[in-house]
Amino acid sequence: SYEASIQRGIRAVYNLEFEDAESTFSDLVRLKPRHPAGYFFRAMVTWWRIMIDIEDTRLDDRFFDELDGVVQMCDSILDVDPDNVDAFFFKGGAIGFEGRLRFHRDDWLAAANAGRKALPLVQRARELDPHNYDILFGTGIYNYYAEVIPNEYPIVKPLLLFIPSGDKKKGIEQLRLASERGRYAAVETSYFLMQIYYSYERDYPKALAIAERLHAMFPQNMVFHRYLGRCQVLIGNWPAAEETFRDISERVRRGERGYTRMIEREARYYLGMCAMNARRFDAALEEWYRCDELSRHLDAQEASGFMAMANLKIGMIYDLQGKRDLAVRQYEKVRDMKEYKSSRTDAAKYLRTPYTE
Repeated sequence: SYEASIQRGIRAVYNLEFEDAESTFSDLVRLKPRHPAGYFFRAMVTWWRIMIDIEDTRLDDRFFDELDGVVQMCDSILDVDPDNVDAFFFKGGAIGFEGRLRFHRDDWLAAANAGRKALPLVQRARELDPHNYDILFGTGIYNYYAEVIPNEYPIVKPLLLFIPSGDKKKGIEQLRLASERGRYAAVETSYFLMQIYYSYERDYPKALAIAERLHAMFPQNMVFHRYLGRCQVLIGNWPAAEETFRDISERVRRGERGYTRMIEREARYYLGMCAMNARRFDAALEEWYRCDELSRHLDAQEASGFMAMANLKIGMIYDLQGKRDLAVRQYEKVRDMKEYKSSRTDAAKYLRTPYTE
């Protein structure tokens, strides 16, 4: 059936089986060429291709074009049927996803504007279909970010004067409901909720619970996989984190989709932390030197946080091993890099006084 095909396509997207997903959604477009669902989900394949390597902007224009096509189709449906709930839902979703990518590209004004345009559409869809939990994905994102963004990024406050204010608690509750009961948006909402708990709420046990569930459901998805490892690190479960990042490194070695050198760099960094934590200093050095080597290939403009922190940690280990001259050389390197967290401050401190546990 049409519905079963949508679900099959959605599962393929999250397992990064893009060719299967694309062919499924193209079949849906052929089956119902005047329905926005097939077009919208086909755009979601492009969204997840972008998610695999968020730094790569080559697919941005294609994604915006696909979303624009969804909006135009929904407009043509609403011209004929002004209360068509699917048209409101998919149009709001398309504009919302445009906002999400603009947000990732630090285009704050365009992101805020997309949010402002999407909100009344999803609200209207909710009025027309009050039992549709997928719609809460859009309102939840809006409510959460409209309160959080001005506090996290004061620079955008003036841009947000003209949009309705948000309600963070209500936003989280709406997202929770959509993640539990949504038909199409449950996985995307869960992913979003996990990011919120991880990045903004700093509620790592809640983020970990979602990461475990998503990784179990979609074991080939490297985005969920690395969040699992990050959350394990932040709650201090070092043995579990080591197992996760070893698995990630192995998948990079096997060349699995999405497991890139960028993913390997992160894995190496955290494997170094696991080794240092277990006082396996030589193993930690090996991981961090590999992390540094990868950074030299990956950091085009300036040293990344991974490069700065790996070099700082190498210096700390040399101090613990009594190799002061090597430690000093590392701290001097870090002092010349861009500050990440407190990397330069720490380097300056350890140049004055050797690092001790």
